[in-house]
Amino acid sequence: MINIAMVEDDAELAEVLTEYLSKFNIKVTNYEEPFLALSSLKINKFDLIILDLTLPGMDGLDVCKQIITNHDIPIIISSARSDITDKVTALQLGADDYLPKPYDPRELEVRIKTILRRYNISTKIEEKPTKVFIFDEEKKEIRKNGKFIRLTAAEYEVLSLLIKREGFIVSRDDIFENSDLLNSDYDNIGSLAVIINRIRHKIEANPKTPNYLHTIRGMGYKFLQ
Repeated sequence: MINIAMVEDDAELAEVLTEYLSKFNIKVTNYEEPFLALSSLKINKFDLIILDLTLPGMDGLDVCKQIITNHDIPIIISSARSDITDKVTALQLGADDYLPKPYDPRELEVRIKTILRRYNISTKIEEKPTKVFIFDEEKKEIRKNGKFIRLTAAEYEVLSLLIKREGFIVSRDDIFENSDLLNSDYDNIGSLAVIINRIRHKIEANPKTPNYLHTIRGMGYKFLQ
């Protein structure tokens, strides 16, 4: 169920909208007093707010500003005020939509679902986990959880190649072919194993049971994060 807070001092309108939206699995809790609504937001979770601008004791734009400052929640302004300045100000403050009164409740229902659909997608993108390892090819730096990893030139070449091919098995021959240093200074399997071991000591909590740099027996290495 969609849970909505409405800040509307017109009790009759609030009742009509509450009854209509309930048909679409939308529960509305109305607050006629803006201060009561602001207090409720501190302890209750809502998916969206419908906010009138003409309210007792506090201008709706000030309410809008407080909500945006203190909460991460979409807002639809529902107002009979026809001044374009109010609309522009509300949207500049961060309101998601502005619906001038009078309007058809069906339009409000559609706008609610459209905004929540967009908001949920946006939230999912923002909450996508950041990668543990960041490889900056231009600066030739590798960081783990933002902390710079001190690597020798050979270690950097091997680890950067594995990170670039994250999720794929990289053969030993592949590593030699893509590394100038290994070709000239470490052109044997034993030396590569030593480098891999040194890298693990720098990036793994327990090098003997690696979480990131895995040996695929008979095939090569795979980097996962």
